[in-house]
Amino acid sequence: MQESHGKSAILGLQHLLAMYAGAVAVPLLIGQGLGFSTKEMTYLISIDIFMCGVATLLQLTVTKYTGIGLPVVLGCAVQAVAPLILIGSKNGVGAMYGSIIAAGVIIVLISGFFSKIKRFLPTIVTGSVIMVIGLTLIPISITKLGGGDTGSKSFGNPQNIMLGLLTVALIVIIQIWGRGFFKSISVLLGLLIATIVAYFLGDVSFSAVSDASWFHFPQFFYFGKPTFDVSSIVLMTIISLISLVESTGVYFALGDLTGKKITESELKKGYRAEGLAVILGGLFNTFPYTGFSQNVGLVQLSGIKSKRPVYYSAFLLIVLGLLPKIGAFAQVIPESVLGGGMLVMFGMVAVQGLKMLSTTDMKDEKNLLIMVLSIGLGLGFNSVPNLFEQFPEIIQMFTGNGIVITSIVAILLNIIFNEISPKVALIRKQAASR
Repeated sequence: MQESHGKSAILGLQHLLAMYAGAVAVPLLIGQGLGFSTKEMTYLISIDIFMCGVATLLQLTVTKYTGIGLPVVLGCAVQAVAPLILIGSKNGVGAMYGSIIAAGVIIVLISGFFSKIKRFLPTIVTGSVIMVIGLTLIPISITKLGGGDTGSKSFGNPQNIMLGLLTVALIVIIQIWGRGFFKSISVLLGLLIATIVAYFLGDVSFSAVSDASWFHFPQFFYFGKPTFDVSSIVLMTIISLISLVESTGVYFALGDLTGKKITESELKKGYRAEGLAVILGGLFNTFPYTGFSQNVGLVQLSGIKSKRPVYYSAFLLIVLGLLPKIGAFAQVIPESVLGGGMLVMFGMVAVQGLKMLSTTDMKDEKNLLIMVLSIGLGLGFNSVPNLFEQFPEIIQMFTGNGIVITSIVAILLNIIFNEISPKVALIRKQAASR
């Protein structure tokens, strides 16, 4: 029986709340990492919210070529944070958005045969990359927990650390003792309660909200025209392919919950819709979008498996994204509070990678070597960024980011150990038996 529109709207609001903290965190981190102004941050957050709604609609609505047709919510891919800050810092904001657009085009083009490419991105590869992404982002959250600017006299202020740790404690308490829906929005509740405490301590400013306009339209190339740098495109394409693998897991989980069999044709349309969402993210100067796993839990929790509530959620996101004052409220959160929330979120990303790796055969020495070398080299090179200063610049483009190193090493070793090696062994065995 179809639920009423009123109930669907409430469930849609729940979906929005469940994904809001994760969606807003990405533009906050990238914008602050690249030194965007308050006005630019307001645009970035608002249009990101708007595009989350548009991207979700693309997946909900089934056409001849696009749309998975499941109750899936799309939001910013958190694994893209560190790579995008790196690209923006080294090559400029234009190269950052150029790489997003190019990656989206590539996803659309390869959607038809991604299932064949997907075997080169098994759990041993994606788990290693996601774990390194989480571990790479954790220092960023600790810096924010201390106040954000390590050169500031207020950095490490006891009040900053107290607020950051309070945020962590609140999230943990809600996770342990919270029930149902409240547990699913523990990060959002932790950020809200800690911000209220910070307000009474005089650590909250509403200037960004008062300066923001009431209404605006999305603009193409708000931060300038895109530029297309090869190394940046390669990096963003790798991250987008990993996001596709994650989204595939979300599709199958929702298919299982809704009793819908996910065919190869539906996967292709889902990949195309995600690719289009990534392209639009680049055009409107926001970010790549991917299926949000936290909303899968909400479908299971509510027991409502239709798409109607998610349609409401998508339309609510679009409306909120057109109201800059709503987006500006995210800037009210003190950096120390945001750092506490990010510490939990990025820790969860790292643990998600670890969980994925735990499903692989740990007794296989080849798998252990893939993990050890890809994670070790990725984290090692990340901790010594000037290691390759004497190498040509084109090599530095790839070696300067631990996530890229992990991705390349894991993919290559997987191909050597799990694709080429078994075939060579088979050929030798056949030759010996003749």
